[in-house]
Amino acid sequence: MALFQNTPLLAALFAIFFAQFVKIPIHYLFSKKLDWKLMTSTGGMPSSHSAAVSALTTAVAYEAGLDSTLFAISAIFAVIVMFDATGIRYQAGQQALIINQMRIDFQTFVQEMKGWSHKDGQQKIQELKTLLGHKPSEVFAGSVTGILISVITYSFII
Repeated sequence: MALFQNTPLLAALFAIFFAQFVKIPIHYLFSKKLDWKLMTSTGGMPSSHSAAVSALTTAVAYEAGLDSTLFAISAIFAVIVMFDATGIRYQAGQQALIINQMRIDFQTFVQEMKGWSHKDGQQKIQELKTLLGHKPSEVFAGSVTGILISVITYSFII
């Protein structure tokens, strides 16, 4: 099947899985907590989005050359994805942190002002997801991861 012979696609997919998996031991090193949910979460070190687009772009460079239209498309796509990961998505996460704190502060204020007591069985307010995007260092680490995966693939495997 030709799909399984598409090295740029396989390199990009492997980069995603590798970057997602490596988040677990990296998180453990810093927090001493094993969190398997990181396999499917957004954000964190390294950026799997950056790893994927960097692996794809590097593989396209190997296959089609740096002067090809396909490489130009892939490179621009990679820049947009990495810019989005550090810009818009990161800022949305920062806003979610502030909104979550405002909700907690407001709830505390209302409880104190009206003497409301929280019952144990009462529904917890669902917080907004705050880990949406990446710090520049996470995007950089992801892009280096992706590049290395493609370079190793084309240097030693193919």
